[in-house]
Amino acid sequence: MTAVQSSAGDRGGELARRPPRQGVRGRPSLLGGYVPTVVAVHLALIVVALPRTAPHLDDLLTFGALLACGAVCIEASRRLGMPAGVARDLLSAWWVPVALLLPPLYALLIPIPLQVLLQFRVRRTLLYRRVLVTAALGLSGAAASVVFHSVVPESRAGAPGWVVEGWPGIPLAVACAALFAVLNTLIVAVAAHAAGPEATWRDVLWNRESLTLDVVELCVGVLVTVTSALALGMLALALPPVVLLQRSLMHQQLQAAARTDAKTGLLNAAAWQREADTELSRAQRTHDPLALLLIDIDHFKRVNDTYGHLVGDQVLVGVASTLLGQLRDYDMVGRFGGEEFVVLLPGADTVEACRVAERLRGRVRRLAVPAEDGTVGVTISVGVALFRMHGGDLIELLAAADLALYRAKQSGRDRVCLPALDDSRAPRGEGAPDA
Repeated sequence: MTAVQSSAGDRGGELARRPPRQGVRGRPSLLGGYVPTVVAVHLALIVVALPRTAPHLDDLLTFGALLACGAVCIEASRRLGMPAGVARDLLSAWWVPVALLLPPLYALLIPIPLQVLLQFRVRRTLLYRRVLVTAALGLSGAAASVVFHSVVPESRAGAPGWVVEGWPGIPLAVACAALFAVLNTLIVAVAAHAAGPEATWRDVLWNRESLTLDVVELCVGVLVTVTSALALGMLALALPPVVLLQRSLMHQQLQAAARTDAKTGLLNAAAWQREADTELSRAQRTHDPLALLLIDIDHFKRVNDTYGHLVGDQVLVGVASTLLGQLRDYDMVGRFGGEEFVVLLPGADTVEACRVAERLRGRVRRLAVPAEDGTVGVTISVGVALFRMHGGDLIELLAAADLALYRAKQSGRDRVCLPALDDSRAPRGEGAPDA
């Protein structure tokens, strides 16, 4: 079971994938009040810190050098391309040094120009999302900066004594980098959960892969911090490896994004068919049972026409999350386009396949998607086909499951059906029931 993993270093990607429950303006919601509050706190702290921060040449040079390095990494992102779903940008390598080497004001400021560059040079996203991510980075960096400088007051740029001595500077730098990551994740996760309340907190926080990437990213940030503290000119040596690591990381994300449906995070049709063919070949060799479910959301067009495409998108995300939550790790679920999903169940016989299909149908019936005037509920129809019994290859299985799905639609929807022995169906558009 495959889904696009969210970035933990910059959680804006997770928020971007989840359509907001209600608009930020004009409608009461947690998201509508939360985003302005976070942004207002960020701006207020900048206003408070400005008159209290005396400008020093070393600080300004360090800030300018780190800002330039961040801009170079963003330009590398632009040349490589960053489509939706690719969110890990390795910019923590520059947020962390600013927080640890400079007064909190600089940590509050640096996300602003770099996020503006991301917005206009790499990928445009909804303005409130970009502003929230900027504020989250600024607040997290400022908190890490305050903690670090309160313990190691001589840690300003141009004063590398804490690096040479090692204790407590280096361990504290690692701890403050972790604090930065945790706060940034929590701030954006609250908004991501408000935008997609059907998701669990685990979905919008960490998983094993994102946590591992966070550790790598923060280690790079601490190493860049130490390098900058020893000699600012050494950033010229640190920048190329960071850019190379960033490009390698983004290339992996691009490969993953090419396999997944950007709206739901499920496998797309082409990737699902490739993996399903491999699983069918294995079942053919081992003589294991295997089942296929073809799932269609009933009256989905009516949902879009009545509530709008934004709510329709939330329904798709909610159904996809429900399917993922009810299936085993090795079951393969994909989106075939529109409101149609497909599931491959290795090792499932007729009884098991029908039991799983009924469980999915029941779970989706309990799904409640928030809308402007309450909630939206949907049902699904499921066609079940068994390997060998209904087909000897993927094309035959899909055709059999399609016939079974057609039976479910004709029988009144919201039900699970197997193909009938004498099943025949009208061509699409000629007597087929409306989806």
